[in-house]
Amino acid sequence: MNEVIHNIEQTVRGALPVLRAIPEEDWSFKDSPMKWSKKEIMGHLADSAQNNILRFVRSQYETTPRIIYNQDAWVRLQDYEHYPTEALLLLWEVLNNHLCRVLRVMPPDHYYKTCNVGKDLAEEHTMLFLAEDYLAHLKHHLSQLAAQAHRQ
Repeated sequence: MNEVIHNIEQTVRGALPVLRAIPEEDWSFKDSPMKWSKKEIMGHLADSAQNNILRFVRSQYETTPRIIYNQDAWVRLQDYEHYPTEALLLLWEVLNNHLCRVLRVMPPDHYYKTCNVGKDLAEEHTMLFLAEDYLAHLKHHLSQLAAQAHRQ
């Protein structure tokens, strides 16, 4: 788990200068009305951190809690499109720092406690898997943002 925590921290630290270099006018651009803007992707990453913090905490004291969220509704209802960009980046950074703290203080015997993260009951995963998956998800969306930044 320590390697995952370290990688999340390094990923966030490394991404912030790249994200802050994106021109303000690019943050709200959409390739199509059905796709998320960069602000909405960042909002989604903040939502992902929040939901995973909830999973990492509740799974330690509940037996396989079921924690799912409708990502499109979360992005829409929080109106990330109109969120101040720097405040959104700060929110994302703070949530990731807190997520890493939660993982760091988690006792190793809790790494294998489970959480259901889907509508299907078969979507139970260990905390270790969810932490690794969170990191992969984070890197995926950050690479999307970096690629989009170079295209515009």
